[in-house]
Amino acid sequence: MQIGSFLEVLTFVSAILAIVLILLQQRGASLGAGFGSSGELYTTRRGLEKSLFVATIVFVVIFVLSILGLLLIPA
Repeated sequence: MQIGSFLEVLTFVSAILAIVLILLQQRGASLGAGFGSSGELYTTRRGLEKSLFVATIVFVVIFVLSILGLLLIPA
């Protein structure tokens, strides 16, 4: 398997996983947010929410690096 095809597969898989992880995260918008006041306090991410957040960042970084790799590899 050539490095170019490996990067293409890596790009595709990381893009799909990043989209899924973004969609799994809670939106955090309540009904009051539509009227200008969300009424939420600052909270820290814990447990599964933190794991989803970190995994999303990891897969987005992998996606960007694989795109850059594809740009740098001569066709």
